[in-house]
Amino acid sequence: MCGICGFVSRRKITLDQLRKMNDTMVHRGPNDSGEELFDGAGGYCVGMAQRRLSILDLSALGHQPMHSCDNRVVVSYNGEIYNFLELRKELSDYPFQSRCDTEVILAAYLKWGIACVDRFQGMFAISLYDREKNELYLVRDRIGKKPLYYWLDGDNLVFASELKPIMECPGFPRSIRKGVLKRYLYQQCVNEPDSIFEQVYKVEPGQMIRFGNGRLTKHKYWDIAKVYHAKKQNPPGSYEEAKAGLKAVLRDAVQKRMIADVPVGAFLSGGYDSSLVTAIAQEVSSEPVRTYSIGFHEERYNEAKYAKMVAEHLGTLHTELYIDERAMFDLVESIPQYYDEPFADSSQIPSMLVAGLAAKDVTVVLSGDGGDEFFCGYNIYDNVAQAQKLDVLGGMTYGVCQLPPLRKLGLFEKLPFRVQVVAGNRDAETKTQLGGRTYIRVIDRMLPDSGVPFKFPIESRYRARSWQERRMLLDEETYLPGDILCKVDRATMKYSIEARCPILDVNVMEYSYRLPHAYKYAGGVKKRILKDIAYDYIPQNLLDRPKVGFGVPLDKWMRGPLREALEDMSSEAFLKQQGIFDVQYVHEFINTYLKTGDRGPASGANYSKVAWSFFVFQQWYQAYIN
Repeated sequence: MCGICGFVSRRKITLDQLRKMNDTMVHRGPNDSGEELFDGAGGYCVGMAQRRLSILDLSALGHQPMHSCDNRVVVSYNGEIYNFLELRKELSDYPFQSRCDTEVILAAYLKWGIACVDRFQGMFAISLYDREKNELYLVRDRIGKKPLYYWLDGDNLVFASELKPIMECPGFPRSIRKGVLKRYLYQQCVNEPDSIFEQVYKVEPGQMIRFGNGRLTKHKYWDIAKVYHAKKQNPPGSYEEAKAGLKAVLRDAVQKRMIADVPVGAFLSGGYDSSLVTAIAQEVSSEPVRTYSIGFHEERYNEAKYAKMVAEHLGTLHTELYIDERAMFDLVESIPQYYDEPFADSSQIPSMLVAGLAAKDVTVVLSGDGGDEFFCGYNIYDNVAQAQKLDVLGGMTYGVCQLPPLRKLGLFEKLPFRVQVVAGNRDAETKTQLGGRTYIRVIDRMLPDSGVPFKFPIESRYRARSWQERRMLLDEETYLPGDILCKVDRATMKYSIEARCPILDVNVMEYSYRLPHAYKYAGGVKKRILKDIAYDYIPQNLLDRPKVGFGVPLDKWMRGPLREALEDMSSEAFLKQQGIFDVQYVHEFINTYLKTGDRGPASGANYSKVAWSFFVFQQWYQAYIN
């Protein structure tokens, strides 16, 4: 895992400036760095750079940017190609100089062209320049594990793993894209393809971009909706066949992710996904796997004791760290440094803590990310199944409330919050994105200008009758890359370690699409088939318990130690100078929130979520704009 940046530009950008851009990502790659400039056609200059975190072939032969043997192709990339050994055998006619997967990318491109990415199994953000064609390719892995931004400025293009190198690029204006802020405040992250800056975009998961002669074209080489429908046509013959098939591809995925020339460990929360990944890793490893978990002194939140029991059963070398609120709070100040785009999922804080714990011993960690989205694990999937059953009744209720006499009386607003959620859910394109109108009304007033929709109006593209399946596909395309994978990438990179996710292996993802939905969710049991595989390794009594999770005490923090900062950020003087928010409304909203706080889950008025998103944005704004 590393960090990359570069450009294809007619503007003069010096080698020293490229080096400064690259060095903003030293945390992503502390072991080595490389920067190169060379001439392109048509007056263009090409720059490519990389900060290296050495995982495979720790020698200087893995240095990037790396050139092909004929000097035609140059690549700098971030990630891992897990099937590089198999590909290397197919490319035996290439004169390999190293043992690293980077050189396999060069050889594969020379033999198969850019279509070689269809053969790659892994997580990657690739920048590849073909001198012969005078074209730059930017390619992101299928599910968006590795980040990749680009700034398109006329006929010039600048790219990077993070925003910091782009911000350091000479001439970058740092103009905020105000149109994404409403969705950010609602979703707590800025989703692909948008970014927080004007003219800066994210390469989407499963997408490749070609830039040549000032022209940019896009191609989706792996599309979730298309792959889902194609694989769905070939289901396994039985549940037992499905279980054996899934177990085999999971085992292969874990085994490939154990390949490294540095120590490998695993995050272990004690839940199904991380426990299953750890169990398989322990099975395929020649020595005990190192596992890591964090615990909380609040008994109702603490899952560390369960993780320890799983570790003892499996025989791993387990390390746990009990943390208090102070340890979490101390990380708040560093959020903008490592999450250099506004990101307000507060679970980023415990994620950074467990990454810091693991970094003391290992450079690579396995995680269980993806299990909930691909195997129906979130509680929201129960809710959408119930909402689908009540949808007709909800529509009738909404229709009655819109009758002129009743509408005038405000009957809809007087309904219980949960009834409002179902009755007000009338948009066919966002049926599974349940939520009250309270947040939307508040955010609408906070930001006077319109922008991208709060929700993702794309559900018809999945063509799934089941709301559960539809929501899972939506989460795989939006929430997973935009929130979960972004969170894990930045949290682990803060400590210069690499997170690998076996459940997000392409063979596992595509196999999951073959499974009938009843194999994932049946009789209220979520992740049915994944749980049954886990029970082959771990006794059911060690795993079968309600999902706990840990909620960072946002309301307590913002109305306590962060109160003064939040008051400053929402003062009329600051807001007026900033020129983004509705000055009077935001000032009054924050003041009221600081006095009253959250009002309970049944009210739909737990404003700490909106206030925290606002706080994180203002914190980012002060770090990078103000």
